[in-house]
Formats: sequence, structure tokens, C-alpha cells
Amino acid sequence: MSSFRSRHITRPIFNWAKGAMPGLSQTEREALEAGEVWWDAELFSGNPDWKKLAAVRAPTLSNDEQAFIDGPCVELCGMLDDWAINHTDGDISPAVWDFMRKNRFFGMIIAREYGGLGFSAFAHSEVVRRLSMVSIPAAVTVMVPNSLGPGELLHLFGTKDQKDHWLPRLADGRELPAFGLTSDEAGSDASAMVDRGVVCRGEWQGKEVLGIRLNWAKRYITLAPVCTLLGLAFKLEDPEGLLGDDPEPGITCALVPTDLPGVEIGRRHIPAGTMFQNGPTTGTDVFVPIENIIGGAEQAGKGWLMLMSALAAGRGVSLPSLACAATSAAAHSSGAYARVREQFNLPISKFGGIQEPLARLAANAYAVEAARRLTCAGLDEGRALSVISALMKYSATDRMRAAVNDAMDIHAGKAVIDGPSNYLSPNYRAVPVGITVEGANIVTRSLMVFGQGAIRAHPHLLDEILALEDGQKDAGLAAFDTHFWQHVGHSIRTVGRSFGRAMTGARFAPAPLSATEARDAPIYRELSRWSAAFAITADLAFLTIGGGLKRMEMLSGRMADILSELYFTSAVLKRWNDEGRQAEDFDLVAYNAQRAFARISALLDETIANFPSRGAAFVLRVVTRPRAVTRGPSDVLIARCAALISEPGPTRNRLSGVLNGPGQAVGIMALNEAYSRTVATDGLRKRLRELGMTSAQALEAGLLSQPEKTQLDELAEVVARVIAVDDFSPEEFAALLPASADSKNKPTQKEAAE
Repeated sequence: MSSFRSRHITRPIFNWAKGAMPGLSQTEREALEAGEVWWDAELFSGNPDWKKLAAVRAPTLSNDEQAFIDGPCVELCGMLDDWAINHTDGDISPAVWDFMRKNRFFGMIIAREYGGLGFSAFAHSEVVRRLSMVSIPAAVTVMVPNSLGPGELLHLFGTKDQKDHWLPRLADGRELPAFGLTSDEAGSDASAMVDRGVVCRGEWQGKEVLGIRLNWAKRYITLAPVCTLLGLAFKLEDPEGLLGDDPEPGITCALVPTDLPGVEIGRRHIPAGTMFQNGPTTGTDVFVPIENIIGGAEQAGKGWLMLMSALAAGRGVSLPSLACAATSAAAHSSGAYARVREQFNLPISKFGGIQEPLARLAANAYAVEAARRLTCAGLDEGRALSVISALMKYSATDRMRAAVNDAMDIHAGKAVIDGPSNYLSPNYRAVPVGITVEGANIVTRSLMVFGQGAIRAHPHLLDEILALEDGQKDAGLAAFDTHFWQHVGHSIRTVGRSFGRAMTGARFAPAPLSATEARDAPIYRELSRWSAAFAITADLAFLTIGGGLKRMEMLSGRMADILSELYFTSAVLKRWNDEGRQAEDFDLVAYNAQRAFARISALLDETIANFPSRGAAFVLRVVTRPRAVTRGPSDVLIARCAALISEPGPTRNRLSGVLNGPGQAVGIMALNEAYSRTVATDGLRKRLRELGMTSAQALEAGLLSQPEKTQLDELAEVVARVIAVDDFSPEEFAALLPASADSKNKPTQKEAAE
């Protein structure tokens, strides 16, 4: 039967698909083959196995990791002055640089055998999160050597000699790394890279050796102005065949000491007013031996595969940790400020218009932290999560942007005026950095997450594509026959699941046995319903659009957003269960789920409305019923979630993270004090309101004791400090902006241009 099926049914489909599907470029093939799939594959399956999610071990810190965070990390936070870094010094201090080197902050991911700390992804993430709550420049300075950089690449691909020589030097800070990827012309399109390396013979340390002559111009390179070792991505050419038969091996990664003749570093960019070291680097006729290719000569041309594997750290750990810190800080400060700030004799936290952004802040803080923990758990299982890491980067930083904007709205004028007491402006300035680096969010969302994920995480699609690409036609046909019919069976089952769950309101969809009678069971079932709808939509998209799907970026972007909502809601459920199902946190679980399902419904509806095949669109609308869903959180739920961060309680403590320790902005410390005093004097102030008296009048009438009046007076003073904004004398202003002291010497705009 299978032979008949293969010859008479599968072969025509195979021939049609081979003609319809554009061939994979080498870059696309390497991107698809990089990394591995995990929980994203379960979501793409249309029938997530909730036992697998429950079995993922919640990330924890080892004794050594906890000691490092409680010791050197806390001490480092106390050494940082973020206002000075960004407004007067333009850099972290020499003492801080020395402390980071001495305590091996740059070697957190380097194995102990090479002198590093050998930290888990979760510990790495925790350090970045803690530092981000104090100073973005300091966090970024630590972040880069431990994510996209020579250390990560050497660990994964380096030769023994390379590891033995370079890793100890990177671990103890003798070498400070940077990685040069982005070119002036190329941007996100690495295939357009103009940086070149030509294989040739040249002189190295007094001897003639086989090597590479490099010419490059890179920009946006963090730590480039101060680095001693540059990891460089370039296109390798071998016109004389000194390495092999291929005259253009392709994108390659090599190590370039920055003290070599022809290397230029030192000039700086100013990334959105956040003064971490970032700048361009150029190289002119720089010669390095062939042994400086990461992994040796046999890794020539495999640089893109290396980068796709190594980017998981930057995308999955560093930037989500920064986003988590900013989101938690926004929730913590906004909840406290809304409780302290009064209008019309009422805390603004009681205003419905304020409660809406407060609830979003609380929900986002809970969800981003949940997704950070789940992703770190996957990475600590030893997985290279290429799709999830890309999803985390764009989703976490996008939620960070929403959270910071909500916080700015709540604080109003308090957040607009810059100064040492403004605790929101550093995160506001950092938002575009997080959104842009490690792959701009627009590109990540519209091209990578669904474009790569739909192929990589689908149970059969990648196997079918590789079968179509097989140069041996008979072998390719046999493999395609197997995978295609497995795919057909999968699709039929997914159609049934999607339709059945949509028609029954997901009442019979799977949920973990432990949740069958629990409050979260309906959320699991609803997630199963939307996973099936997502899976069948992805199937029909590839069936009807084929290779053209990668050019339909708006459709692909919506599908990426759906996958993000599915992943974040899974993470929220996972966190709630891992933390012992805290009853007071369930409102945040419900809010996140209801918001996600309403958004998925709208996104799926828009996707179907814009499907090129109207026949497929009709089938999808019948099978998925995208409009049959709740409308998101109710006003009552919104008010309860807002109270979770404006009123004291264990949930507020869990959401806030570490925002009362060493290194915190003076404004945050004052806000924390005002919040504590406000809560402590609630009873006194209520008594005064009922009496209709001031504290002085109540004291005189004998209705208030002197210690109680003192409490209220001290509260008024600290609240006044919180509400106040910074101002500067002409002399202080001149110290911040020296040019303003003598405007007569300023060039006009025209003169500056000339």
C-alpha cells in the first residue's frame, strides 16, 4: 500500500511542492538547524502535554550563586551612582571596573575549570536583574561579556588551545571582550555584510603563516571603545584555495586582539542617553593567523550557525532580565506613588482611571518574571532555545515598554523632570535600547518567531522541507512520503480538536490532573483550545501560501504575537503552581489569562480576515470560531489587581523584587519611606478626616497625642520630598552642561553643520 501511495499519490504532491517551495539559502538552512525546540513545540502541536510543563524544574540558585548575589553583587550595587554615570562621568568609575574584574563578573558563564564562575542561566539572569534595578549601564557592561561574545562562542565551538588560552583571561578580566556583528550596510541582514576577510599568507610574530587579512566597519558595538579582544563576524574569501575548494566559505567568526595594527576603537556612540560603552570599530588590512578562527580552520564559513546558537543567551537571558527589572520597578514605584499621592483628599490609587494602568503593571510584572523563570529553566536543562529566546526578547522588552509608559502616565509631571530623584527616567531612556539591540523587535516579531518557529517547532514541517531539499530524489520522495502522511494525520486530528474545543467552550480540553478541580483548570483548557486553533492556522498558512509566507510579515507578526501570548500564559500558570498556588496571586493569573485570550481571539480574527485564500479563511473561521471569547478582565478584577501593588501584602512584595537595597536612587528610597509611613498612619488620617480637623486642631482639642501629630508631620515632610522634582542652580546646571555656562561660544546650528 505504501509503495502504491508513494508512486501514485505522494509523487505528484512531492513534485508540486518541490516546484512551489523556494530553495533554502545556506543562511536560512543554518538558522533553521540552529538551536532546538522545547515548550514551543508543544504549543505548535495543538495539544500541549501539560505534564511536560509541570515536570520542568523551577530554577533555583546554588549556595555559591546565592552567596555571590548576597555578597559581591550587593556590594557592587552599593558602589554605583547611576545619575553620575549618565550625567557627569559618562562611564562607570575605575573602581567599579576593577571590582567587576576582581570578582569575575565578566566570567559568570565561563566554566570553573577555566577560572570562571560557572553560573547557571538563572544565576546569570538574577545578577543582571539585580544590577538593572540600580544602573542600566552597569547591567549592560556585565551583560555583554556573558551573552553574545567570544566567551560564549569559545565555550560552544572553540578548540582546546583557544579555550585554554583565552577563557582564563576573559574570566579574570585581563581581556575585555566585545563582538562585532552589525555592519553599516547590513543591519539585520547578515547576508549583506560587507566586512571581508581574505585567506592569504602573512607575517605573524616574526614568522610567515597562513592567515586572514581583514577589513571591517562595524557600529553599535557594546564595549567596543574599551575592549581588548574583538570577536568579529565577516565574510571569508579564499580565492587561492588555501583552505579548500570553496572560494567563498561565507560568514566566519574570528578573534582579533585590538592592539593589532589597523584596528581602530575608542570612539563612542551615546545610546539614548544611557552611558554604557558602545561605539564603532574599524579595521584596515588587519592580519590574524588562521588559528584565530573560532573553532579553527574547519569552522570557516560556519559563523552564522555559531551566532544563531550563541544568541540564545543574549535574547533569552540578558534582555529579558533587564525587562523584568524595569517592569518590576515600574509596578513597585507606581503602586507606592499612587498610594502616597492624594488628590481631592483621596489616594489616586482609588481612581478608576489610575487602576487600569496599575492592574496592567501588576499583571505584566508577574508575567515577565514568570516567563523569565521558565526560559531560564529550559536553558539550564542544556537547551539552545532559538525560537523561545527570540520570542522572549521581543515580548519581554515590549511589555517593558508598556510598563514604563504606564508608570510615566501615573507619575505624570514627577516622571518628566530629570534629576537624581527621578527613578523612572533611566528605564524610560533604556527602553529603545532593549527594543532595538540583539535584533530589532520589528524584525524579530515579523520574520523570526513564527517564520523560524513554524518550521522549526512544527512536528513535521522541517522534515518535509529537508526531504524536498534532498539531492537524491528517490530518498527524498521516500522521506517526504513518510512525513507528509504523518502531517496529514496530525492536521486532521488538529482540526477535530480545534472545532470540538471551540464548540464546547473548551470544557473537555485537557488540563493537568492536579488542576482538574482547581481554579486554574479552565485556563489550562482554554489554552489547549487556542493552541489547537493556532496549530491548524499555521498548517493552512503553509499549505495555501507556502514559501510566500516569509514575505507576508503582517500575518507572520500576528501569529508570532499569538505564540507569545500562549507561551507567557503557560509561564504564568507554571509560576503560580511552582510558588505553591498563592491564593492572593490568582487575580493576576486570571487577569493575564483573560487578557491573553481576548488578544489571541482578536489576532486570530485579523489573521483569518487577511488570509490570501478565502476558502482556507472560511474553513478556519468555522473550525476555530475566533470571536467566541470573553472580552478581557472585568472592572472588578482590574480594581483587585491594582490593589495588589498599591496596598501592602505578600503579592506586592513578590512583584517588587529588590528595590530597597544598596544603590537604589534617592527617589526610590524616599518613596519607600513615604509608602511605609502612609500605610502606618492610615488610622490616624482616617480619624482626622472623620473629625474634619487638621492635626494641629486635633492636638489642641486633646483628640490627638503629640507623638501621633509628630508621625503625621514627618509623613507630610517625606511625602513632600517624594512629590517634589529636582531643580538646579545656574552653577549646578553649568556643571552638568558646561557649554551652557558660556552660550556665546556655542556654534550655531549652521556653523556646526559646516
